[in-house]
Amino acid sequence: MKNIELLVLDMAGTTIDEDNVVYKTLTEAVNSHGYSVSLEKVLRTCAGMEKLEAITSLLKDIKGSGNDAPFIFENFSEKLKEAYRDLDVKPINGTENFLLAMKAQNKKVVLNTGYTAEIAQQLLDKLQWKENVHFDALITADDVSESRPSPEMINLAMKKFNITEPKKVLKAGDSVIDIEEGKNAGCGLTIAVLSGAQSRTELEKAKPDYILNTISEAEHIL
Repeated sequence: MKNIELLVLDMAGTTIDEDNVVYKTLTEAVNSHGYSVSLEKVLRTCAGMEKLEAITSLLKDIKGSGNDAPFIFENFSEKLKEAYRDLDVKPINGTENFLLAMKAQNKKVVLNTGYTAEIAQQLLDKLQWKENVHFDALITADDVSESRPSPEMINLAMKKFNITEPKKVLKAGDSVIDIEEGKNAGCGLTIAVLSGAQSRTELEKAKPDYILNTISEAEHIL
């Protein structure tokens, strides 16, 4: 697979281990508004989605209307900032070496996420990951008008680095939505990882090219 020139990698659960704090916080925000939803349900329904959209679709699922979503989203965003302030964030095993190895092979690495830019930057600062050292660009939900599984973030990543053929792009993530995003963009390679939100059984539904334990295992493929 020497022809892969661009890697588009999801953040939480794929490159970064934040102990599912985002989905735990989302569950808490929804439940403190008078709902009763389990973390499992949240992981199943919301993994990989832009978070306001995730909350809206979760509420429609449990009560048929997403009217409370904007208010819950505000509450969630505040809670998450607090949670992340105190959290010990670390790279998923082997990720840092993997990123450096990819950069050494002159491949472009883009981190993409359904988070806001502010929250994504907070995570990167904690890890001390630097643009042009560990990755080449960060693309967040703030940069696009349509969130995953729309291919807009991947299209933007390709445009940034003048890559015109989606076959030269690898997309990796820990949720079905990540894989759908990759397939919608026509990526040459889609990789699901088991280090994050969803199980092998869930991920298999999206038919990724590979299911790996962690993203660093992709080095053998590349």
